[in-house]
Amino acid sequence: MSFDLIIRNTTLACMTDAQPYGLLERGALGVKDGKIVWLGPDQDFPVEFPACPVIDASGMVVTAGLVDCHSHVVHVGDGLLDFELKITGATRDEIAAAGGGVGGLVARSRAASEEQLYCETVPRIKAMIASGITTLESKSGLGLDLASELNVMRVSRALARDFPLDVQSTFLGAHGVAPEYKDRADDYIDFLIERILPAAVQQGLVDAVDGFCDSIGFSPAQMTRLFEAASSHGLPVKLHADQYTDAGAGQVVARFNGLSADHLEYASKATIAAMAEAGVVAGLLPGANWMLRETQMPPVHWMRELGVEMALATNNNPISSPVTMPTMMMNMGCVRFGLTAEEAVAAFTRVGAKALGMAADRGTLEVGKVADLVIWDVTHPGELPYRIAHNPCHTTIKAGAVCYQAAPTRLQ
Repeated sequence: MSFDLIIRNTTLACMTDAQPYGLLERGALGVKDGKIVWLGPDQDFPVEFPACPVIDASGMVVTAGLVDCHSHVVHVGDGLLDFELKITGATRDEIAAAGGGVGGLVARSRAASEEQLYCETVPRIKAMIASGITTLESKSGLGLDLASELNVMRVSRALARDFPLDVQSTFLGAHGVAPEYKDRADDYIDFLIERILPAAVQQGLVDAVDGFCDSIGFSPAQMTRLFEAASSHGLPVKLHADQYTDAGAGQVVARFNGLSADHLEYASKATIAAMAEAGVVAGLLPGANWMLRETQMPPVHWMRELGVEMALATNNNPISSPVTMPTMMMNMGCVRFGLTAEEAVAAFTRVGAKALGMAADRGTLEVGKVADLVIWDVTHPGELPYRIAHNPCHTTIKAGAVCYQAAPTRLQ
């Protein structure tokens, strides 16, 4: 048997259901043509003197590459003004009057060129790769007009071409009502359905459709119309759901057998039950919950009781979650939402992949899956969520090729 890359003498956190973390101590794996082709105890490795690079990862842990299933990573500018005002007690209206909030973000996004969007996003992408992320979702929804929405989705495609990262491009035009459609939300939904979504599909820029369904967002009826249009184009759906009120938004996703319903702080037990029946993932976003100083937490106990799988994500965006470090989100998911350490690691691997509809070929260490791997400078996977604001990523490997190293790899 021949290999392109071998990792030996390591602890494999396979994140399968066999045992906690799917742990295989003193394990090894072999990669060929970008896929895992051998995995098992190191003592059983079939080649004694391989003619390929061998990484000695003794004392470290290997997981599947992390999947960040909810981000707004393509954006310009920052939310420093919003942050400084909010921590001094400013209201949403006061922040908007000062040039911040959604209105300020929309204005900046519309004024930005595609090149500016790309250049400002690159440092965040590099930071994410250096944090172990190998698959990323990138949402539009910051400009809310035809040109800016397509610009963001084109940048998402460009990032996937230029960096060792798979990027799912999600159309989030229904993130809010565009200013020129003020008080005409139904007309704006028509605009999304008739103008932007068909253009994005025609140009091959979109992989999924998202929206914001809540008391200050779009209604379930409006989201249903958009999701029917998405389905007509063969696109899966997901939703920013029940973040501020119980709008039954997660049930809308369930009716369309969608990928995930995210936020969910105010989701009812009936909503969680509907999600469980439809196999919808709960996307939990502790960064936004923390930055917005929310007091309501997602009903994790119902998710466990009813069997809804929980993903975590950075939710990278300039206002409510300016973060690129998944291990920090694991920590906050445990401390703030009550996840176990194993649930937190699964949330960025196995369940994160499911939340993007990609579980068939990533998210766990198994023969036949893509060789997206992370070598962590820890001795047990529970250390990933344990330390605060700590990134122990030693090596990131995309499809069998090393794409980031924190330190020289020990090669035989």
